Amino acid sequence: MILLTALVAMGVLVGAAAHTSLPVFLTAAGAIAAWLLAFGAREHLSRLRQR
Repeated sequence: MILLTALVAMGVLVGAAAHTSLPVFLTAAGAIAAWLLAFGAREHLSRLRQR
């Protein structure tokens, strides 16, 4: 059931991305990638401090 929900969510997001212009899509993808990198770095640093 979780896999089906994930596939439906991905379909909705890909469908929404297909209807935007390329510059908007690339800007949003860049912002999301930057946020994920910052979040990952912050989590990595906090785990290093806990040791």
